[in-house]
Amino acid sequence: MRMTDDRDQPSVHSETPAEAPSRRRSWRIVVIIVAVLALIAFGAYRISRSGGDRGNRRPPAAVAVGKATLADMPVSVAALGTVQPIVTATVRTQLAGTLFKLFFNEGQMVREGQVLAQIDPRPYRLALAQAQANLARDEAQLAAAQVDLARYQTLLKQDSIASQQVDTQRATVHQLTGTVAADRAAIGTARLNLNYTSIKAPTTGRVGIRQVDIGNYLTPSDTNGIVVVTQLDPIDVAFSLPQAQLSAIGHAVGSGAGLPVQASDQDDNARIATGRFLTFDNQVDTTTGTVKAKARFDNSHNALFPSQFVNISMLVKTLHNVVTVPVSAVRHGAPGDFVFILQKDRTVKLAPVKIGPSTNGQVAILSGLSAGATVVVEGADGLEDGSSVRLPGDKGGPGGGGGQSQKGQGRHHRAPGNQAG
Repeated sequence: MRMTDDRDQPSVHSETPAEAPSRRRSWRIVVIIVAVLALIAFGAYRISRSGGDRGNRRPPAAVAVGKATLADMPVSVAALGTVQPIVTATVRTQLAGTLFKLFFNEGQMVREGQVLAQIDPRPYRLALAQAQANLARDEAQLAAAQVDLARYQTLLKQDSIASQQVDTQRATVHQLTGTVAADRAAIGTARLNLNYTSIKAPTTGRVGIRQVDIGNYLTPSDTNGIVVVTQLDPIDVAFSLPQAQLSAIGHAVGSGAGLPVQASDQDDNARIATGRFLTFDNQVDTTTGTVKAKARFDNSHNALFPSQFVNISMLVKTLHNVVTVPVSAVRHGAPGDFVFILQKDRTVKLAPVKIGPSTNGQVAILSGLSAGATVVVEGADGLEDGSSVRLPGDKGGPGGGGGQSQKGQGRHHRAPGNQAG
């Protein structure tokens, strides 16, 4: 008989009666878990379909509105300017000499021709006296030569002297005449030098800090001079304008309309002075694409100070009867510039617009909006075309109409005059 080895037979597992109930219980647990998860998912879906619909809708946003109105809108050009005096003169002596006196206080307003300083006049007085003495001597010599010439001419008629002697005397008279003329010019020069010893203000304006002291020896080559006099009234403001604005400004200047210019402080909070546009430079700066310009201001109250930085606003023209809205009503995004227009059903409509100049918190709307339209000026963040909104006067819940459904309208809980959202 052939003996068999259990290892040669394939192993077959047979389920015992005790293992069958355990497997069935595992499957029941899995089925129960899947059913519970399905119920949870179905419940969440129902909630989202029923009560969730109201929650997914954004509640109407609280906004403030304003009216689009017709107004005149000035078109201005703004720039940063620097105050420049018309005349800034460094007062120097025209003669060499010792400084005797100063006749001004630092920071004082002086008039044109007012004496500011005095250098030692004594050498120049002596030079004038010497020139006057030379003139007296040469005039005496000229008078004697003229008498001799007359005598010689009489003798020549009597054929008593040679004509050569008369000619020589006539030349002497002419020579002395020239000498007398030179002496008179020398007197004029001496008087002028004596006048230069009194150093005068070349223009009306304010003097600065003195650069010399009494007793200093002054020369015309002194770089710093005695003091600087700056003209303050009128005064100019220099600024730069983009070359693209030259044609509009040039047209306004050429038409004779004139261009008023306002100067404000550096923070652009307060207006300092009002003047008029003066002129352009004769060429455009190729590195910046701008052209230099000047405006002139009356400065009788010294509101503008030399080298001061100011903000310039120049009126180029005025747009008449243009639609305007508050600046805060204009939004910027993918459609470009746009506003939200309030509809009768308390929804908003997105309207693309073309904006123009702005001033005093108002901006001109060149196209895309009609006068009388109500636009959102506050609370527009997050709004979209068709979004519901509520105004400050609306009552009730987020819907802005008291939160009542149509079935509850018969209960009359809403105050008269309020509209549903």
